[in-house]
Amino acid sequence: MKHFATIARVPGDPILGLLDAYRADGNPAKLDLGVGVYKDASGLTPIPRAVKLAEQRLIDGETSKTYIGGHGAPEFGERLLELCFGNGNALLADGLLGATQTPGGTGALRLAGEFIARNLPGRGIWLSDPTWPIHETLFAACGLKVGHYAYVGADNRLNVEAMLAALAHLPKGDVVLLHACCHNPTGFDLAPRDWKRVLEVVKARELLPLIDFAYQGFGDGIDEDAWAVRLFAAELPELLVTSSCSKNFGLYRERTGALIVRADNVEKLLDIRSQLAFLARNLWSTPPSHGAAVVAEILGDAELKALWAAEVDAMRRRVADLRTGLVEALRPHGLAERFAHIAEQRGMFSYTGLTPAQVQRLRDELSVYLVSSGRASVAGMSEARLDYLAGAIARVCQA
Repeated sequence: MKHFATIARVPGDPILGLLDAYRADGNPAKLDLGVGVYKDASGLTPIPRAVKLAEQRLIDGETSKTYIGGHGAPEFGERLLELCFGNGNALLADGLLGATQTPGGTGALRLAGEFIARNLPGRGIWLSDPTWPIHETLFAACGLKVGHYAYVGADNRLNVEAMLAALAHLPKGDVVLLHACCHNPTGFDLAPRDWKRVLEVVKARELLPLIDFAYQGFGDGIDEDAWAVRLFAAELPELLVTSSCSKNFGLYRERTGALIVRADNVEKLLDIRSQLAFLARNLWSTPPSHGAAVVAEILGDAELKALWAAEVDAMRRRVADLRTGLVEALRPHGLAERFAHIAEQRGMFSYTGLTPAQVQRLRDELSVYLVSSGRASVAGMSEARLDYLAGAIARVCQA
């Protein structure tokens, strides 16, 4: 018997496949705008200085490689909660928030999906249209019924009214996934007034929000980006938040994240955390230590934290400058107004509005690589290449 004879090949991840094609491209002018990692002007993904300093301290002081426990390192959880919800938040003092460390933000999403499937049976989960593709497959793999609510219209603009109308008709008690900031893949974020309207619909429909918080610091600032998370935690008795340290700490390969729970009383939080520990034990047993130790070291030291915050702010401002720079580079081609939304978006990504056919031409004719949906990683651009990119976009748009 050939046990593996009937196993078929699954198509590879389209974004990682795009990276393979980029690497194989011999054109020295090629541009990688597909993979969602921050790059500096030289095209490298740097390690923040604060991270390197924290790592050196850890190497010098580390005395053991033993397990750190099912919920991860306590100091990491405590400091991440303060980062997300603010020092002095009454919810922290009252013991109504808990963090379970996970292998990256993706691990936090998977743990949330498994928790919902096991403990809230029959609840559907609703995602924005569009959303990060992994949201779709990850929650389906948990056995959840996945639905969608409107977010970006056919005119490639955020459609808040359509979003609110869709949310107002969701089944009571279902789970709604919201992006705290730097919406992936579109870059279109809700304004504070819009978040308040979404909150009212969530209350009216008794929905459970699951807020994906993967880009804290890359939108408008570290505290500014947490505004909606803190609003929902203050106004709702129950909430799930997935936090990632990949982008803002540059810890991509260290897989550092957390699933955060806001419960309405201390005993209920303990009940929930017991379920999360059980699920985590059967998913990855205990989370990796290094990245979490780095984050805890940085956030627990005033000088390192200040250095890190300045580095995050510099990355945020650079990406914002790349956005406005690209729009200006498109101006001589008569396309600045058409692509003005790129400068209005936030975070690492832009829903450019380019069609799949135009994206294919960019790749085939000009070695510019972005996702077929037209999503481009702004963080993959460089100041020196904006004119080339603008010329490439003009070529496929005006042909």
